[in-house]
Amino acid sequence: MVNDLNRNSLYNQAVYKEQKIEEYKNNPFIEALPDILSPEEVIDRVSFYPNFNKEEKNLDSHIRLHLVQRLYEYFQPLPIHIDIEGKISRIIRQGYIARNPIRKEYTISLLDGAKSINKNNRNFYSDFKSTALGLTIIGVSGMGKSTTINKILSLYPQVIIHSKYKDIHLNMHQVVWIKLDCPHDGSLKGLCLDFFRKVDELIGTNYFNKYGVGRYAVNVLLPIMGQVARNIGLGVLIIDEIQHLNLAKSQGAEGMLNYFVTLVNTIGIPVILVGTLKSINILQSQFRQARRGSGQGDIIWERMKNDVSWELLINGMWKYQWTKKEIGLIKEYIDLLYEESQGIIDIAVKLFVLSQVKAITSGKEVISPEIIKNVAKENLKLIRPAIEAIKSGDIKKIVKYEDLYSTIDISNFMLKQEKELELKQKIKMLNGKKEKSIKENTAEVRDEAILKLIDLDVKSNIAKKLVEEIINEGIEDVKEIVKEAYKRYLGVSNKGKNECKKVKITDKDDLRNVHGKAKKENKRVYDLLKDKGYIKNVDNLI
Repeated sequence: MVNDLNRNSLYNQAVYKEQKIEEYKNNPFIEALPDILSPEEVIDRVSFYPNFNKEEKNLDSHIRLHLVQRLYEYFQPLPIHIDIEGKISRIIRQGYIARNPIRKEYTISLLDGAKSINKNNRNFYSDFKSTALGLTIIGVSGMGKSTTINKILSLYPQVIIHSKYKDIHLNMHQVVWIKLDCPHDGSLKGLCLDFFRKVDELIGTNYFNKYGVGRYAVNVLLPIMGQVARNIGLGVLIIDEIQHLNLAKSQGAEGMLNYFVTLVNTIGIPVILVGTLKSINILQSQFRQARRGSGQGDIIWERMKNDVSWELLINGMWKYQWTKKEIGLIKEYIDLLYEESQGIIDIAVKLFVLSQVKAITSGKEVISPEIIKNVAKENLKLIRPAIEAIKSGDIKKIVKYEDLYSTIDISNFMLKQEKELELKQKIKMLNGKKEKSIKENTAEVRDEAILKLIDLDVKSNIAKKLVEEIINEGIEDVKEIVKEAYKRYLGVSNKGKNECKKVKITDKDDLRNVHGKAKKENKRVYDLLKDKGYIKNVDNLI
């Protein structure tokens, strides 16, 4: 089993590090943890700036629509992220102080717990002195609570394998953290089963098969869950989406919160509760939970203010422009994004993404205040009441709309824009083919007409000029072009009436004397011109 676990990046073989803090010394659970990070190290570890190459701006539109999606991975550490990382770091280590696996008290407590469960005694671990603390993180939806927690937890290996500490054989797994979502119905049994399933996935046990398929009552499952948490050396249990307790039937919410208190106070497992503003009333109504949940100070995560931190967030994001034209960041854009998002990070990022998509698909290829406003108006219209509630600052109004603005329908917008872009590209392609066909056809007609005029003894440069003039006038038939061109060559145009000035002709052989000469000889002008070789048989040549 150990060999299999080592192949998984979630698992680390224990490497013990000397501790500077006295309480943390000679405790395998603590010494096997990563080093305590400085704020600078936290920023370096949790920040994420997507790949970006300015050459990508030259790629086709449909490719750049995919590249814009990278922005959803953008993560700029802010002071609150550093604060949360520090609290979680302390919570995990503090919880292990009283649970030192090489101390006999730890072994005794495990044995007592097992005996209590066998005797169906629900008052287990009554003599255990917990050093665990709780933490409650409550905030506006869309601020990145879950993302932040996941980033911080990723700094720790989830499972550490202990074989030998100094001269002591341990042969055990240490599960540093487990994160669960609160069941949608606020069910304690659902929470227990999710916990067993997660433990089985991590270390290959069969708790879920053993307890999940039977009709075990909640009061049986809860002590077992607590005992398993102790056996695996659980560092911290995180329960996300705690607002689901609103839906708990009868005393479900109170029962679950009381159980979390038991985990912290009597079993020594730190618990972190994460939820939206909807969970405030539930948590505040439970005094005991509020007291233990504040061990590291509750965090009320409000929306951002339009200050230096907001500017840092927008500035870090702004360089990711895949439009062909790049616009510099000025205060107008900082203020506009704040106004339309009201300081909610998720909305601000999505606004920036959708504005780029709109700029690319519309062909404007530059982000403008008008595009941002238009996207906010057209694509955030469903959350407009929520935005207005946020502006009011009234918690009751905000809670009412919170679920609405936590999810903005990006997929439908992207699908619509991609279809519009695809249609534009198809039209452009068809127009291109049509233009190419017209050009090719025109070239063939032009060349054929020029050759026929040359056969009529018209010089090539004159024939080319005449044909071009006639084609530009819209005549496309070869025969018509040749006839019209030859008439013009002879000075006989069928376009309008020509006004001619009377000119004295001195040369008796001048072509313009033909009319007078034909009259004197009683001949038709046409016959005289034909006799002198000025007129050839056009029909034979065409």
